[in-house]
Amino acid sequence: MALSIGIVGLPNVGKSTLFNALTKAQNAQAANYPFCTIEPNKATVPVPDERLAVLEELVHPQKTVQATVDFIDIAGLVRGASQGEGLGNQFLGNIRDCSAILEVVRCFDDDNITHVDGSVNPARDVETIELELLIADSQTVSRRLERLKKIAKADKDARGAVSLLEKLLQHLMDGHSASSFSGKDDDAIAGIMKEMGLLTAKTKIFCANVNEDSLTSGNSYVQELREIAASQGAETVIVCARLEEELQGLSDADQKEILSSYDITRSSLENVIQAGYKALGLQSYFTVGDKENKAWTISIGWKAPQAAGVIHTDFEKGFIRAEVISYEDFIAHKTEAACRTAGVLRTEGKEYVVRDGDIMHFLFNV
Repeated sequence: MALSIGIVGLPNVGKSTLFNALTKAQNAQAANYPFCTIEPNKATVPVPDERLAVLEELVHPQKTVQATVDFIDIAGLVRGASQGEGLGNQFLGNIRDCSAILEVVRCFDDDNITHVDGSVNPARDVETIELELLIADSQTVSRRLERLKKIAKADKDARGAVSLLEKLLQHLMDGHSASSFSGKDDDAIAGIMKEMGLLTAKTKIFCANVNEDSLTSGNSYVQELREIAASQGAETVIVCARLEEELQGLSDADQKEILSSYDITRSSLENVIQAGYKALGLQSYFTVGDKENKAWTISIGWKAPQAAGVIHTDFEKGFIRAEVISYEDFIAHKTEAACRTAGVLRTEGKEYVVRDGDIMHFLFNV
């Protein structure tokens, strides 16, 4: 299961700087002028998980493979993007397949960095971005509605979908997100909505980009953004994108020393990734062995056959049973053989709900 997060925001709020830090490489140009990113950037970032390092010390595999997150950075959006202003609206299609949207908002003052609207104002900036997302979704729904109307004369199911899409379009035009549409779970439209990849239906995470002085305590801009996020049931993470980018060229020891000077125990970039996991209801299980230790991403609540399917569809189709050891038990007993002897290796069937950190081995037949 691939976790993908689209990064959106106004020009010059630090999106590309954040992207550089997240990918640990200068893959996105960052400059003090609007629209410096004119092509969508995509990179695959490993998910930090300290448990993998512990397992590596015990098992000594030939390689360790972390779970990954795809981050997609697009050009900055501006007011009127849907009418052709700026460049960002051209690239919204690149994040329609994303699982979540990270909305980066500038929460710092700096006279040397231009703001596209002349001043720092989180509420106004959020309103600008979300209006453009709403308009983009309205255009998408409108186009689909026109196509459905053409076939509705001879298709009863299409007529039902037309009625619901008309209500959805009005809902969007009234300024409400697709995620709040009361008919979104109707079978006649749920599939269509998913296929359209509506931006306002996606899980959202707000990212407050601050300067170093506000990294631990926040500021009035951060508080304003938190209130906006809370009103939408969304999470807020605080990041100093400039600091995080600078850290990437340093050794692990130097990074830890600098972070500790800010009374921080881990990089705020890890918080961004963990916020994505939490918001999307994801967790990891592990496979371990001499050749490879690997983390696999699944949704919370998935049963063993579904979890097996992320390795290969044949594992799910021909699922027989799973051998399961909890992470804690494996660490306590140190080897699979010792876990088996201690009776903590369990055999689970099709109804077993996988837990975060489970170490699993699947038996299947196709």
